[in-house]
Amino acid sequence: MPRPAILLFLALVLAGQAARAEPVALRVRSVADGVYALVGDLAQRSPDNLGNNATFGLVVTGAGAVLIDSGGSDRGAAQIEAAVRTVTDAPIVAVINTGGQDHRWMGNARFKAKGARIIASAAAVADQAARVDAQVQMLNALVGAAGMAGTTPRRADETFDEALDLTLGGTAIQVRHAGAAHTPGHAFVWLPAQRVLFTGDGVYMDRMLGVIEVSDLKSWIAVFEAMAALDPKVVVPGHGEPAPLAKARTETYAYLVNLRDRVRAVIAAGGGESEAVEVDQSAFAHLANFDQLARRNALAAFVQLEFE
Repeated sequence: MPRPAILLFLALVLAGQAARAEPVALRVRSVADGVYALVGDLAQRSPDNLGNNATFGLVVTGAGAVLIDSGGSDRGAAQIEAAVRTVTDAPIVAVINTGGQDHRWMGNARFKAKGARIIASAAAVADQAARVDAQVQMLNALVGAAGMAGTTPRRADETFDEALDLTLGGTAIQVRHAGAAHTPGHAFVWLPAQRVLFTGDGVYMDRMLGVIEVSDLKSWIAVFEAMAALDPKVVVPGHGEPAPLAKARTETYAYLVNLRDRVRAVIAAGGGESEAVEVDQSAFAHLANFDQLARRNALAAFVQLEFE
């Protein structure tokens, strides 16, 4: 079966697994004065979560509101906007996309139409351009035509290579692309005064992370170390609830290192894919989506590490 057909088949299977009886609302969490996490569903993209199976961010400045990521669809972006309005009437003046995964940027057009700057790393924009057709196909399968109504993919029109420093209404916002992680153009957002770190897909908490075809396992570990070196007071992950750095170390960094080391051991012993997918990941079995992702992650790690 050709790769696009396999991806579509898997999407349809997962869509069936992800169906829920009730809509999934975003949970608004205050993490510092004027700084919020908008926590979405931990499950797969579905009609009920509108593609918003991720955590987003909001920083309210004296010059307006800044969003960290824009949602997985136009209706998902509207859901984010409604969550913003529960805490501020300030206009949304900027959206920072932390990467090329669909729920980081598919809602851009809604906010651009209202005058917001759309910002991302150049590498993220390249990733978005490379994968947009596959992402739209997957979202149509998972979220459905009604959920995707009005969605027009629009990439960022303001880019940076490695670093971008913004000061909006007296609030300092630092955006950094320290290397590839879950996706090639991963960026994190650091608020130095508040010591709040928005990690995008660089950190997953409460659920198993995903190592996908475009991920870079070794670089991801280095990127995590760069984020941790900031010594954040609060980590707002790309998936899950905000928490101290220690939890991010346990549920993302320790997982990545365990996966790398165990798959490397299989390779060193002359093993192949069948042995790699059986590596011991049981220490992380408590995380949501473990059964769906653990073996797939191990296979992806094997492919990346086999010829390092």
